[in-house]
Amino acid sequence: MASALSVSDLSLNIGGAKILDGITLSVDHNETLGIIGPNGAGKTSLFNLLSGLLPASRGTIHYGGREITNSTPYQRGRAGIARTFQTSSVFNNLTLLENVRIAAQAALGHSMNITKNAYKFSKAVDLAKESLQQLGLGKEMHHIAGSLSHGDKRRLEIAIILASQADLILLDEPMAGLSVENVPALVEIIRSLATVHKKTVLIVEHHMEVILGLADRIAVLNYGELIICDTPEKVIANPTVQAAYLGASL
Repeated sequence: MASALSVSDLSLNIGGAKILDGITLSVDHNETLGIIGPNGAGKTSLFNLLSGLLPASRGTIHYGGREITNSTPYQRGRAGIARTFQTSSVFNNLTLLENVRIAAQAALGHSMNITKNAYKFSKAVDLAKESLQQLGLGKEMHHIAGSLSHGDKRRLEIAIILASQADLILLDEPMAGLSVENVPALVEIIRSLATVHKKTVLIVEHHMEVILGLADRIAVLNYGELIICDTPEKVIANPTVQAAYLGASL
């Protein structure tokens, strides 16, 4: 079986500067891959290439066995790739249900027009409600998204992803700005993406305890290059990783 995602010699140059240089790795179906590295290592840039927000300067991207290197973000979304950003990206003036219903309508092949009567999209509404309930947001489904706490907006983003029926999920620093007491609950939600919903997950995160607890493997970037991609145990024992990122032996 082909890997869920594979990249070969993936590179990004901007204004003559090398942002990513020769990244080659593959991710298996239902695997959770953690991506770590110092600030400026190229982690978000890698997500931008995978999601189509930036064009690759060199190399190829394959998803589900077919090349998507030149596909648009829209085409990648249709193919089953979804992502979050470092800052929450929801429609603050819409309700939670409306936010998720848009994703459900698109996944079911309907219009994404939120102004159309909801009864025309009963399956989309049902899918949206189910996704919200799975994230513990069922009771708040008619609340305006802008009224949510930061942690609940993160949960709403994942409900949107579930409703989109994406198979490959890119999470860019999901714990950013989250209070310490809300981290364990979100960790369990992210864990369920692979264990319960059978998704393939790539997660960029600065909290090492989060990555070590979630990832099947960890990829380490430094100055745009891939140092190692291996099990958490082998990664934290790697002297180059310790020198470049961890700073001391663990």
